Amino acid sequence: MDGKPLPNLSSVALVEREEAPCAVEARDLRFSYGRKEVLRGISFTIGAGEVFAFLGPNASGKTTLFKILSTLLPAPQGSLTILGYDVARSSATLRRSLGVVFQNSAVDTKLSVVENLRYHGNLYGLWGVELRERIKVMLDLLGLSESADARVETLSGGYRRRVELAKALLHEPAILILDEPSSGLDPEARRDFFNYLLRLRASKSVTVVLTTHDMEEAERCDRVGVLHQGQLVAVGTAGDLKRSVGGDVVVIKAQRPEMLQMKLQQRFGLHVAIVDGRLRIEAPKGHLLVAEIVEAFGSEVESISFGRPTLEDVFTHLTGQRFSASSDDDWSL
Repeated sequence: MDGKPLPNLSSVALVEREEAPCAVEARDLRFSYGRKEVLRGISFTIGAGEVFAFLGPNASGKTTLFKILSTLLPAPQGSLTILGYDVARSSATLRRSLGVVFQNSAVDTKLSVVENLRYHGNLYGLWGVELRERIKVMLDLLGLSESADARVETLSGGYRRRVELAKALLHEPAILILDEPSSGLDPEARRDFFNYLLRLRASKSVTVVLTTHDMEEAERCDRVGVLHQGQLVAVGTAGDLKRSVGGDVVVIKAQRPEMLQMKLQQRFGLHVAIVDGRLRIEAPKGHLLVAEIVEAFGSEVESISFGRPTLEDVFTHLTGQRFSASSDDDWSL
């Protein structure tokens, strides 16, 4: 594979939201499982009221970062401040201000929606009229009123995720942290779920931080942090990240990619990478380049395509690897 070396963190432009106060600030976070370094010195800030996604494939460090942000794991190196609290010293106090939604369901499927919310509220010291009022608000906000007395096991995957959200928001947290929130949902349910997240941000001014490998989900966030092998290789809006690629992306399948790579570089003076056995070129006016390549080397080309950059192209541009080609091993044990 003709990959690029990972950039140093100091060379990555971290675009911050200057208009919003800081809700989360991390500096040089590091974490290891034994000798395997999972987080390799990452730094970032997240503004209050922002919807921020950490995008990365398996083994990028997403789940470990989620556990650290939700105070389930201590960060042995570096600093992390959430809502002004030093997480290393005040994690117990901070937890009352956090709402957490796990990748795997944390609701009791044998209980009704209301029963799940009632018991969860009791854990946070909510009782009586206050608890009943908060449950009603959550049911209305998340479209669960008609399913209030239904057992969770009878609900669809999308509605179960709504129950998870209702639980996480019942105690009115300032920050909602979600691990792969749309995992297992069909496309329509995924879009609906994310629409509810945006509604929550608008109505409750909740800061939303999520981990995801879903490009569409990341696209809809205010900003995206791209994770690869424990490093934060870029942070910015989806639009800014895609513009950083610098043109259209042309992908070519050929019988002898190394030979065609050399010829293309000599003929057009362009950088041509080989990623997973396919030639990849970043260039402006890709449609014109496609015509020239087919005219010059049509007999050596099995297929050729071009398109505007996607977030997956951003990942490949930064790492030299396809997003889906990364290891399936998850370091977060």
